[in-house]
Amino acid sequence: MSALHSARRRALLALGGASLLLAGCGFQLRGARPLPFDSIYLSMYPYSELAAAIRRQIRANGNTIVTDKPEDAQVRLEVQADVKDKLILALNTQGRVREYQLRQRFIFRLVDKTGQEIMPSNEILLRRDLAFDDTQLLAKQQEEALLYRDMQNDLVQQLMRRLSAARMPEAPPAASPAAKP
Repeated sequence: MSALHSARRRALLALGGASLLLAGCGFQLRGARPLPFDSIYLSMYPYSELAAAIRRQIRANGNTIVTDKPEDAQVRLEVQADVKDKLILALNTQGRVREYQLRQRFIFRLVDKTGQEIMPSNEILLRRDLAFDDTQLLAKQQEEALLYRDMQNDLVQQLMRRLSAARMPEAPPAASPAAKP
């Protein structure tokens, strides 16, 4: 019994020491980073899965509001491309596909109400490899759908990090009343 107690005690001490080391080096889990603007309009098909995922993430991230009209927003996210590709990587000896590469390419820019570019065109390119076996067609189709969903989640996270790093132009100073002589 004492050997078991001693082993538990050593494990707890090691765990405590590891957590102290992590805390001491400044390690911190990545949390929500607020966006540097109060409202945003997403210029993309509003009922797509990607648009819904971006809206959810923006709402969960802070106080930024997603507007329904571009004129109501401080900034507009303009999607210039959102393309999914499926490329053949390898064939087997019978000439059948053995491996695919799934790609998603997303290009966007951020502009303010006046159309001034806050963030120039940015590209997010995601890739996943998919081993393929035509004898397991249904399972491979489900795996492909899961990989595309994973890519979409990764895309939303990368987009949120880039949006949070946007530099908003400073507002011009308020005009001071002219001094009378």
